[in-house]
Amino acid sequence: LEGAETMIPLLDAVLSDAADQETEDVVIGMAHRGRLNVLTNILGKPYDKVFVEFEGTIDPEAVHGSGDVKYHLGQTGTHTSPNGATTRLTLASNPSHLEAVNPVVEGMARAKQQRIVEANPETSEKTLRDRVLPVLIHGDAAFAGQGVVAETLNLSQLEGYRTGGTVHLVVNNQIGFTTLPMHSRSSAYATDIARMIQAPIFHVNGDDPEAAVRVARLALDYRNVFNKDVVIDMVCYRKYGHNEGDEPGYTQPLMYDDIGNHRSVRKLYLELLLRRGELTPADAEAILDDFKAKLDRAFEETKELAERRRDADPIPAPVPVEADEPVETAADRDALERVMETLVSLPDDFAVHKKLGRLIVDRRRKQFEEGQIDWAFAEALAFGTLLLEGTPVRLSGQDSGRGTFSQRHAILHDQTDGHRYIPLNRLVEGGPGEGQARFQVYDSLLSEYAALGFEFGYSVEDPSALVLWEAQFGDFVNGAQIMIDQFITAGEAKWGQTSSLTMLLPHGFEGQGPEHSSGRLERFLQACAEDNIIVANYSTPANYFHALRRQVKRDAKKPLIVMTPKSLLRLPEAVASVDELSDGEYRPFIASGQEAADRLVICSGKVYYDVMKAREALDRPASVAVARLEQFYPFPDAAVREELARFRDKPVVWLQEEPANMGAWTFVRPRLDALLEDLHDGDCSHRALYAGRRAAASPATGSAAVHAAEQERLLRSALGIEEG
Repeated sequence: LEGAETMIPLLDAVLSDAADQETEDVVIGMAHRGRLNVLTNILGKPYDKVFVEFEGTIDPEAVHGSGDVKYHLGQTGTHTSPNGATTRLTLASNPSHLEAVNPVVEGMARAKQQRIVEANPETSEKTLRDRVLPVLIHGDAAFAGQGVVAETLNLSQLEGYRTGGTVHLVVNNQIGFTTLPMHSRSSAYATDIARMIQAPIFHVNGDDPEAAVRVARLALDYRNVFNKDVVIDMVCYRKYGHNEGDEPGYTQPLMYDDIGNHRSVRKLYLELLLRRGELTPADAEAILDDFKAKLDRAFEETKELAERRRDADPIPAPVPVEADEPVETAADRDALERVMETLVSLPDDFAVHKKLGRLIVDRRRKQFEEGQIDWAFAEALAFGTLLLEGTPVRLSGQDSGRGTFSQRHAILHDQTDGHRYIPLNRLVEGGPGEGQARFQVYDSLLSEYAALGFEFGYSVEDPSALVLWEAQFGDFVNGAQIMIDQFITAGEAKWGQTSSLTMLLPHGFEGQGPEHSSGRLERFLQACAEDNIIVANYSTPANYFHALRRQVKRDAKKPLIVMTPKSLLRLPEAVASVDELSDGEYRPFIASGQEAADRLVICSGKVYYDVMKAREALDRPASVAVARLEQFYPFPDAAVREELARFRDKPVVWLQEEPANMGAWTFVRPRLDALLEDLHDGDCSHRALYAGRRAAASPATGSAAVHAAEQERLLRSALGIEEG
């Protein structure tokens, strides 16, 4: 932190004043610059633990995992102000992707605030927001350069995302790794991006700790009065290179010549105190000697501690899960009926859109009674029954209220004055509180990166809630790839950070071109290991219903990635009965139901209905058995093996719509082959066949005619009408 030491008293002032103003929790996000100093000086992490981590041995009993470098580990602690007030601190774990932690921190803070809001319904929202403070510490180059900064700032005043304002501290050491400001931004100041939300920006000299503390206190007061973001730009320098072994003089010889001749902030401030008579030279020497002695003692203890833990496994193993893990997901029939009645019974004074009136009031009651529950209705029933059982549900996405495909209508809009009505918050008289939990549904900003990060942070902080993020189209999830790679698929292995976030990614080849076809299933499957996530492509509303309830009721918290349908939302065959919801269960694999056939086709999702329709044109439709792999990971080996055994000597075909280098083919092929080999006593000649599109650079064709021809070809191939 040398050159930016003033960050510590500045942060201390923010936290002390926050504690004095009855802030209960502070959630902090920051990258690696000064992180060790914050851990020890602010969060109270013992010095010997820091030294142990540098010795390569980490306490396996620590709250956070140890599958990452010490600069990325999170920590919890308590801060006490000079007046004796305390506040809880959480430093969020983070990856090397600078600023990626920002929306995660905001989501964690919002979840903490939401719990306080629910527990104090009579208190004003402003007062409750003040009880949890997000603090984000940035570097100057990253604040100006990383787009997620702008996305997160854009969240700050939106209904579904506001956290009552964030205090931002930019540690402006005027260099990004080796890049100077003239090469890293086009604006005058590193903080100019914050002007987009008209946030106050205070520029302060890092060599003047007392001025920095005054600014820190002013910034916190502004945040708490106006509940808006505020930025402190602390102009300082970086005495040494980007890391312990770097040589900055290679690339910035003039700057580092000046820095080498510059007196440190400690010496400058000491001289000020000596001139003012507030400290004597002897006092200063004693303070420095005492601190060095403390570090020496901690380091000596580290050697013994490291030796004792030499053989300890530093990485906590992720919680294992089974593909067919028994979880009771059936819902009480009375609860299902109550949810249905609430969905179709609108207030007398609410002017619903005429089309929606027919869809919701007339059609859904009939669907329920006749056992024709479609995808969106099954989802609403899952949400509603969970709410009645006390589980909060939060759903967000760019069009989540209505649904991208006009299927959900979780938020209804009065046609006379535009006011909103959310049926799922009216399951009991009086709304959320005694008898039901709150349903939160928000149309998000046009963002995937920050929006998904926010929901991930929320799910981490509130494991009791069902938290869902929906992409407008599955393809758009690649805008959040950093969040997926760094947090969602690896967070438990790296930091012991668990989440039950559910991601809904509309997927399926409907001839709509490359941008509206694929949720990039293959990328999630490539990341599957160590029981880290659940990846599925359901073909029935009943399975989706049970999956959503299972996500809350299972003990192990794992992210759930669902390739949700488009055409299946309204396909007459893709429906469920009430009995399937009240007496059924989750099925990771759905067998064909046939005892004999000449050929076994295994597929997933929407293409099942396509191949079943094509099968009817065969002279002997029953000659082809079709099974459905509903969950890819964890892979349901036992159920698939049982189906393969039924067709032991028959061809086994994997059918998919995606090109061969995409979709699930490269994931399921070795698993199917291993099961076939085992069934045939090690005979390697039995292999799964492929029916699908050829390998391609683009996910799908832009031509409807070409799409139709490709679709017919892959279905014929699956049925054995033509191979290839």
